[in-house]
Amino acid sequence: VQLQASGGGLVQAGGSLRLSCAASGIPFAWYDLGWFRQAPGKQRELVATRTRGGNTNYADSVKGRFTIVRDIAKSTVDLQMNSLKPEDTAVYYCNVHLGSQDYWGQGTEVTVSS
Repeated sequence: VQLQASGGGLVQAGGSLRLSCAASGIPFAWYDLGWFRQAPGKQRELVATRTRGGNTNYADSVKGRFTIVRDIAKSTVDLQMNSLKPEDTAVYYCNVHLGSQDYWGQGTEVTVSS
């Protein structure tokens, strides 16, 4: 199983980024999907999740700004991030989950300058 995350970078406050996570080695459509982040000195936190049935959940801090998107044909889960704020600065990790199976991508760094 491989999860390859990409799309991080440096952006000014108010800007946008789109993170992408490509999965291989799993029946992608069966899995619940998620994006998490970890800021320096803080614990990893949930950003957004999408169940295989299509239900989504967002952290209060990103509601209305971030959108999690699944593409079954490409086996990707993207995180569209708009109106970025300096407090969104973190390493972002993608996650796929099914029962006891839990896989993580390698992380992609997002830095938002004020």
